[in-house]
Amino acid sequence: MKKRRWLRWLKAAGIRALRTAAQTTVAIVPAAVSITDVNWTVVAGTAALAALLSLLTSLGGLPEVRNDED
Repeated sequence: MKKRRWLRWLKAAGIRALRTAAQTTVAIVPAAVSITDVNWTVVAGTAALAALLSLLTSLGGLPEVRNDED
């Protein structure tokens, strides 16, 4: 059962991290004057950092993966 819970946590945390990365990207891109002015390396790095921070925050627990469902 622990493996099953771990997989559920990994899926839920991964979805949250991807959403966070997408939201960060959408928030940063409009800061450029035109699409050619976007520094995509900075955008990708910032989105990756946001995703990592989301995963670290998820270590504290996710409501989608309750402890009593083992």
